Amino acid sequence: MNDAQASAAAATYNERNRLIFCLLAALAMAGALGAQAGATLQDPDSWWQVKVGLDFLTNRTFPTVDPYSYTFAGQPWIAKEWLGQVLLAIAYRAGGWNGVVTAIIASISLTVFLLGWFLSAWLKPILAITLAFAAVFLINPIFTARPHVFTFPIIIIWTAVLFGAAREERAPPWWLLVLVVLWANLHATFTLSFVIAAFAGLDLLARTGLSKPSLLAKWIAFGLLCPLVSLIHPYGVQAILATLAVAYGNEAVSLIMEWKPFNQPDSPVQEAAMLLALFGLLVSRLRIGWAKALFVVFTLHVYLAHVRFMYLFFLLIPLVMAAEVAQQYPSLSATAWLAEKRDGLERFFARRFYAICGTAAVLLIGGVTVLGSVYQVAPSPKTSASGALAFAQSHHLSGNVLNSYNFGGTLIFHGFKTYIDGRTDQLFLGGFTKADDETGHSNGKPLLEARLKKYAIGWALLSADDARIPFFDQLGWKRAYADDHAVIYLPGA
Repeated sequence: MNDAQASAAAATYNERNRLIFCLLAALAMAGALGAQAGATLQDPDSWWQVKVGLDFLTNRTFPTVDPYSYTFAGQPWIAKEWLGQVLLAIAYRAGGWNGVVTAIIASISLTVFLLGWFLSAWLKPILAITLAFAAVFLINPIFTARPHVFTFPIIIIWTAVLFGAAREERAPPWWLLVLVVLWANLHATFTLSFVIAAFAGLDLLARTGLSKPSLLAKWIAFGLLCPLVSLIHPYGVQAILATLAVAYGNEAVSLIMEWKPFNQPDSPVQEAAMLLALFGLLVSRLRIGWAKALFVVFTLHVYLAHVRFMYLFFLLIPLVMAAEVAQQYPSLSATAWLAEKRDGLERFFARRFYAICGTAAVLLIGGVTVLGSVYQVAPSPKTSASGALAFAQSHHLSGNVLNSYNFGGTLIFHGFKTYIDGRTDQLFLGGFTKADDETGHSNGKPLLEARLKKYAIGWALLSADDARIPFFDQLGWKRAYADDHAVIYLPGA
């Protein structure tokens, strides 16, 4: 074997070793998430997200008015995340809630793989994988069975490729626009693609100034095309307008946990990670340039303003800073790893790359099949109200139901019209959500009584900790059913 052949073989082995590192990391993440699979079904919105997808698969029509509540029935409402909901519905049809959880775990595991792959292009694989695991661990609170999880792999590719193009002073790949279309149909956060592209463009501008006008023109054209191609959506511009309406806030934003600002007692691990990162930046000599510094500030601001966006900071900041870390700390770089002599274990894995990948695929599919047959996951009883709904159906409860917010999803799933549910990005506005919240305050009894009359409430389904329960007792309503998670009230005689 001549030097050229030896060099090519070494490069192949190195790429295979990187792939194996990333694949093993993804499998390890899948195993870890599978061990606590039920944790992804804690969100009450998972119910109605799946139901919207199931209804689309049945009817093949895109809703334009609300079909699920009685309080806002017929009001404008669009299923702007229809594709994500359809993916959840397909998974549900294939394997019930086990199928839904499998789809979510697969997306998260793919995120780990991609994050490890892009980071290991600059950093030692073991460091890249460690950072990928740490980032995913820190955003664990938002691992729920909802469409946003399907966008994680997209945002990793989008950010890594665009900042990579800016660093190499070349035009952004036009194929990325396909990701915008996919993202726009999966989840409402697709407008973030415009913002990330703008920051990558600023990074290019910081590197080249105005010395390459033709290159800047291509970036500007790309940026203008991003919102344009996002209109390839069943609802067109309505999807963007609905997203912007939430971004600029509505009355429900301050009342819903995921839209609230960062709260240290609720997120001590995330706070420790941010403080550790800040300490590291202050004591190191790392320099990242003003454009990337602005991007760090932006992602941190969005996270601190709304905790649901924690993934922007923890996933994307390592991606945009990896090149500078590798260049300014060579001992941590992939170049240093490549310069090291491959040990026997690495050569063993590289020579058996295809066999290892095939074995991993067989084990993964076999594991999912076996576990699916012996272990059934289900949504949290805090959101399912399964016993209460069984009681309601067996006793033929009729009329409008006043439900706690967390039971809105399960009511939709089981065919009951809701009083309120998780679709507050578009519905339950005009003072409705605020007034509903006020009925649970100490002076809320007269407000609750007024709403019972206004909406002709025939029965109430409340969570066991609902603050309005004493008011129902005082108003003469009778407790017809109760368990550890749900209470049903019926009007008094």
